[in-house]
Amino acid sequence: MRRFRTYGAPYGAEERKNFVPGFSVKKPLTVYVVALAILVLGVVAYLKMTPDLMPNMDYPYVIVVTSDPGASPESIEEEITKPLEKSLATLDQLKNITSTSQNSVSMVVLEFENGANMDSLGIDIQQQISALEGQWSDTVSSPYILKVNPSMIPVMVAAISSDTMDVGELSDFVDEELTAKLTGITGVASVDIAGTVDREMHVVLDAEMIRKLPRKIAAATGIDAMAHAIECFTSNKANPFSDIFALEAFDLIMNNIETACDDPDAMEAKNRMQIAAFYAGVAITCSGTTAVHALSYPLGGKYHIAHGVSNAILLVLVMKFNEPVIRGKLAAAYDRIVHGEKTCTTEAEKSAWVVERMGQIVRHLDIPTSLSEFNVPREDLDGLVKAGMQVQRLLVNNMRTVTPEDARNIYLEIM
Repeated sequence: MRRFRTYGAPYGAEERKNFVPGFSVKKPLTVYVVALAILVLGVVAYLKMTPDLMPNMDYPYVIVVTSDPGASPESIEEEITKPLEKSLATLDQLKNITSTSQNSVSMVVLEFENGANMDSLGIDIQQQISALEGQWSDTVSSPYILKVNPSMIPVMVAAISSDTMDVGELSDFVDEELTAKLTGITGVASVDIAGTVDREMHVVLDAEMIRKLPRKIAAATGIDAMAHAIECFTSNKANPFSDIFALEAFDLIMNNIETACDDPDAMEAKNRMQIAAFYAGVAITCSGTTAVHALSYPLGGKYHIAHGVSNAILLVLVMKFNEPVIRGKLAAAYDRIVHGEKTCTTEAEKSAWVVERMGQIVRHLDIPTSLSEFNVPREDLDGLVKAGMQVQRLLVNNMRTVTPEDARNIYLEIM
């Protein structure tokens, strides 16, 4: 008995069962091509697949941290934590909410259902918090919203102990040796340390300790402090905080350095110089020195010229070079350091006076102002320029751009 099937009619069960084997027999080349294509695509996809130890994913947790310096845990609970909990409890897909109230800090942890859209919820959380901020006192900081992600979770946690080192020694070992070794391991992105003890150091500025300091050394170190102060005050990185310390240091130095160096018993002047040097150091931490130090480093490194002396050699020349762009700052320095009658009235006059006064002090202290006294040959000029221009970390602080030609001209003046 013969079976017939009209066009468009459904296959029978037996036909459907035998379709793939039959097609494979009738069209072997097509099957081979399809199989090969699948194999090639699989290999390509595998080769382009990059493993990720911590893949991007949305963890259904958000932490809201709010601070109010000095507030008690009870105050934090009533004024910040409870209002936050009440407001955030209305969020969609919120599964659980927990909180902690401590001295000065509130922390609220939100857990959402798996699959929740954390980006959208982040916007909702911000809106809820913004509605509360107007009800808080001015001392309350804006809440910090922290979305939990895999990068916050350490891959490995290790505890360090020792039977032979005390806490301080163990902390030094971890900070100075172990951390560097762990960071150097291939594949380690970062190493965070907790629980180490910071050593305290007390510095006492005692003028008696420098009573017998040779004049030559006192002069060089004093000029170095002067350079720190005026460079930080005229630096591109100068700011209101650094200016406070730089200007006070400059005032103390300009009015005490000569007496402190000339008179071994001028203890008040020596003490003021110590304070000034400390203030200038504070200024450096939040501002930075400029071209004076940048161009002086090659002199100390190659020719072993004392650091303070090399700064003294370059100080006035660099200040004159910078004067057109730091005139206002130098004028402000004049107003600060001149305590008696002020004879200068214009910015230009004040600026010129400050630069000239620095030169007078250098000469009074008998500090060399020429490289010839240190047998620096003129043939080394190109090397000095090249080395000086490499100190870009300080040259970028200079308010007037220093080109290689500028550096060459400055060095030429002290040859």
